[in-house]
Order: sequence, then structure tokens, then C-alpha cells
Amino acid sequence: MDSEEKSRRVLEIYAKLSAGCVVNKAEEAQNYGVSERSIERDLKIIRTFLECDVENTGILNSVEFDKVKNGYRLVQVHQSKLTNGEILAICKILLDSRAFLKNEMADILEKLISGCVPQKNKKLVTDLIKNEEFHYVELQHKTSIVDMLWDIGQAIRTNRFIEMDYERVKDKAVVTRTVKPAAVMFSEYYFYLTAFIDDEEVKKGFDVINDSFPTIYRIDRIKKLKVLDEKFHIPYSSRFEEGEFRKRVQFMYGGKLRKVRFKYSGNDVDSVLDRLPTAKITHEEDGVYTLRAEVFGKGIDMWLRSQGDLISEIEYL
Repeated sequence: MDSEEKSRRVLEIYAKLSAGCVVNKAEEAQNYGVSERSIERDLKIIRTFLECDVENTGILNSVEFDKVKNGYRLVQVHQSKLTNGEILAICKILLDSRAFLKNEMADILEKLISGCVPQKNKKLVTDLIKNEEFHYVELQHKTSIVDMLWDIGQAIRTNRFIEMDYERVKDKAVVTRTVKPAAVMFSEYYFYLTAFIDDEEVKKGFDVINDSFPTIYRIDRIKKLKVLDEKFHIPYSSRFEEGEFRKRVQFMYGGKLRKVRFKYSGNDVDSVLDRLPTAKITHEEDGVYTLRAEVFGKGIDMWLRSQGDLISEIEYL
């Protein structure tokens, strides 16, 4: 059999698979007047093509044997590439976060597009973000924290103490702290470490003595960090729930747990509910909403003041 006939046979079998048909090896061998082994080789060629085609389509397909139907069928294993909309959304979120140095951001975006976008769409996605990437303004601290983020993450995973030199906000003094890392969080342009302090002398300077909630450190203010060999133990029942903490903290200001009630007279109460995930509407009358929320620290005060006349009758419970 010449190569042209073989190529046509492979293409016809591939067309059947693409149409959702089940390919029976014995039937195809009889249909084309070849051995079943030849059909096996044809299926192998199709499998190889599908593996190579992932780069262009972003979809990993596979030819698998169906025992029930006694034949081979085409199965979409998973979509290995992001869709155009997904990758564009991720790139826009990254750019708007301003979380990294300009060269780091450019490198991350290039890797995302290169590794996650089908070849045919790469230029389209690149063109959609290139203007915003060109005008990207990095933050004033100009500190690379990518490696530090990973070191902190590993310390959290292995329950190891962290020793760090940290520059305080209020007086720019650099202090040394040994902490139990609990979580890495991101908010309002910055990455934060939430951690527990064991040092009783340090705790004496806290607003709330014996505070059971973590202290918050902005990671770019960590001047030196060392993950210690010493481990700590936290019972499962006492583990830090960063998702629950995140719902209750505003502008990453720590502090005691508070309950607040206030009235909102604006047109978009959904924006309040989005900003304060624990907020509940307890009453509504003539477009004025009464809301109640549970929050940590003093960050809520900043947000309430920022709303001006839209917020009234603030009461801490």
C-alpha cells in the first residue's frame, strides 16, 4: 500500500473519531483490507498528532479504548491552556495589583502567555495588554519579594519559626522578631505575613494584651528573614483560618474582633457587601440600609470615614 492510501486511511479514521464515532479495530481492518496491526499503527499516529497539537489548540485529546462499546473513541482529557478571556483577566488583575517590580511583572506576564495561551492567540493577548504593561508603575518600595514569599510559604507549610528584621511604620525603627508564620495574604498593592508572636515582652506593647489573633507584617518591610530549624505545633482545632480572617480585616489593620452597625444611604449597597464580606442587611427603609458586620482592628474606621455622608449612625456593639 502506498503512502497516499495510508494517509487517507489515517485521516478518515481521525475524522470518525472527531465526529464522536467509536472505531472498531477489526471492522476498520476489514473495511480497508489491512491487518488489525496496521489499524493499531494508525491509531498510534493519531495519538502522536494529538499530543503535538496541544500547543496550538490548548486542548489535550486522547484516543482511548471503550470496553463497553468495544472500540476506540476520542476523549478530551482536559483543557491544558487558558481561554483568551481567562488569560486576559489574569494579566489585567496582575497589572492592576502593581504587586511586583516592573521587570518581574514583565517576566511573569511573558511566562503566563507563553505557557498558558495557544500559539495562535499569543499575539492577540500580548497586543491587548502591551500598552498597560508599557505604562506600568511599580510601587515606591522597589523591593523584590518573590523569593521571600516562597521562603515564608515553606515555613508555613513545615511549621517552622521565622526570625526577621522588620522596619516599623510608625518610627522606621528596625526590630527583630521571632514569629510563628500563619499565612501570606495580599491586599491593596501589598503582600502581608500574618504571624503569631510568643515573646511576652513584645506583647506588652500591644493594644490588646494576650491577643489571640495574628500580627500583620508588610512583607516588603522585612529587611532580613531566616527560616529557623525549630518547629512549632498548632492543634488542628486551633489552626488559623486565613479565609475567615480575610473576610473580617480591612486595609490589613490588625486588632481585636469588633462588631459594628451603621446606616448606608448610597445607591449601591452591593459594593458595601462586597467590601465587608461579613456584613448583613438588617433593615431597609426608603433606600436607607441598616447593616451589621464583624471586623478586626481599626481598618474599618478608615473605610467608614472614606464613604462620607453615605454612612451614618455608626455604632460599635
